[in-house]
Amino acid sequence: MKKILLIAGIFSFSFFYSQKSENYLQLKYGSICCGTPSTEPVMNYLNQFQKKNKIKSLEIYKQSGLGREGEFNLYIGTDNLSKKQKTSFIKGLQTAVEAQNNARQKNRDGRVSFQQDETLKKSDLANARNLTIYKK
Repeated sequence: MKKILLIAGIFSFSFFYSQKSENYLQLKYGSICCGTPSTEPVMNYLNQFQKKNKIKSLEIYKQSGLGREGEFNLYIGTDNLSKKQKTSFIKGLQTAVEAQNNARQKNRDGRVSFQQDETLKKSDLANARNLTIYKK
């Protein structure tokens, strides 16, 4: 039992202290009846933004298990962006989310929620359950 606790402690310590970003934007994927919306529109925007601004990679985490229909949150690290890039990134992300929500079937498809003025800290993610690195 002690070995298991020690291994879990080392893993969680290395996982949370290997994170580079201190500030994260949160995207919430909710469901109405038939599952959550696709992450494809947001991921396409992220890939385009990275190429356009020559950014190596964005730190993205996924928190799953938030509901019966597969609801989840994505957390995107923003510390490696300059102030100008961050402003542009947030505006573009808001546009991508709004476009996805406007294209959905109102009584069937889930919604993506994004509060552009809400920033989470690394300490908030340290307490999150079911948090994994998101693979694009």
